[in-house]
Amino acid sequence: MSARTILYVEDNDMNRKIVRDLLKRTTYNLIEAHDGEAGVALALEQRPDLILMDIQLPKISGMEATRQLRAAGATANTPIIAITSFALSGDEQKAKEAGATAYLAKPYSPFDLLNLIRKLLPET
Repeated sequence: MSARTILYVEDNDMNRKIVRDLLKRTTYNLIEAHDGEAGVALALEQRPDLILMDIQLPKISGMEATRQLRAAGATANTPIIAITSFALSGDEQKAKEAGATAYLAKPYSPFDLLNLIRKLLPET
């Protein structure tokens, strides 16, 4: 069985580096996009096994990107973890209404993120 692929859609270079470094110690392959529009395009092209979706993104928001991915047949059932640094009351509910499988507020522990990824997508 081949390694599973995770798409990380995040506009902040440092946040992408942190997740990249975290996943280096796992069997997951990581692909990255720097905005919502590129994230949707890459997800439809590459069909990752799981998507980490920042909510505050340029071009289109993570919420809108999640809605578009849920509407597309190829990614309708792909697990999506919504990640936000502006956790406000009701955000988790809004993310789930947009189609997110799970929700994580920044700052988060890398251990918590990895546990959530492994829960939704066990390593091979």
